[in-house]
Amino acid sequence: MKNTKIRVGITHGDINGIGYEVIIKTLMDERMYEICTPIIYGSPKVAAYHRKALNIETFSLNNIKEAQEAHPNRTNIINCVDENIKVELGKSTSSAGESAFKALEAAVADLEKGLIDVLVTAPINKKNIQSKDFVFPGHTEYLESKLNSGKSLMLLISDKLRVGVVAGHVPISKVPEVVSKENIISKLNILNSSLQKDFGIRKPRIAVLSLNPHAGDDGLIGTEEIDEIIPALEEVREKGIMALGPYPADGFFGSSDYMKFDAILAMYHDQGLAPFKALAFDSGVNFTAGLSKIRTSPAHGTAYSIAGTNVASEKSFQQALYMAIDVFRNRENFEEISKNPMQTSEASKNS
Repeated sequence: MKNTKIRVGITHGDINGIGYEVIIKTLMDERMYEICTPIIYGSPKVAAYHRKALNIETFSLNNIKEAQEAHPNRTNIINCVDENIKVELGKSTSSAGESAFKALEAAVADLEKGLIDVLVTAPINKKNIQSKDFVFPGHTEYLESKLNSGKSLMLLISDKLRVGVVAGHVPISKVPEVVSKENIISKLNILNSSLQKDFGIRKPRIAVLSLNPHAGDDGLIGTEEIDEIIPALEEVREKGIMALGPYPADGFFGSSDYMKFDAILAMYHDQGLAPFKALAFDSGVNFTAGLSKIRTSPAHGTAYSIAGTNVASEKSFQQALYMAIDVFRNRENFEEISKNPMQTSEASKNS
């Protein structure tokens, strides 16, 4: 395994939100430089504005023009936006959306070239970032289009649970048509593979939630369980994926059954994310499983209402950075073991 420090690309997100606050607070911890080289894709001018608003005097940035110039023991920043950009704390503006996209575009280009190893994205405003170049519901779909020919899975992670969703950023009226046998199988394949490769779990146990209340009550309250979910589970189990269910979501989370599984596949966004955020709002991480490259982000949004007030918690962003590094190392280990399968059998003998 490589011993060189991991190069972490960080996008500044919406400049009027709490992105810079959580980035700066995370990178003020000197221990970060022992494990990674941070490179912010953003604006030195905007960073200075936020630092002043937060009354932080001890944090400095190393201005560079390209990732190859990054100093290994400092926070590096590449300017991606117009120097005349205006910060308007707590407001959604078109210029904030444009600057968020420019930073994301530059970071993803460097990620594709291998100039950075992993990507950690600060929150964006999904409305103001829309343009002719960005026509996606969020980061996940944009990254899928840039980095994958296949599909990806939005996976929310904390120390208590991992939750993926079949229907991500989809209007609730369109959820039933997305919850198809084909899509459920696709998401389960991605989730199972990610748990093995990215998190080092050899034989993952996955809980699958129902779409309808009471898991449909044998077709009385909807037939998606009978027509789509159960056939999908039967098919993946035949291929060795341990996917159990479908479980009614209310009883599943209410009884703490979620603690018996390595991951949960919810049918739609709020079904999985509402309980997740109730349990882990401050420390949760959004991980895009199934991509060829590694991307994480904090589980919270732009938080306009507290921007510039110095009360935002950096825990979620900090955990996102740590997780990106951990997944990078886990993938290296997985590749090493895959090349030398004898290591696995020897480890089993000695355990």
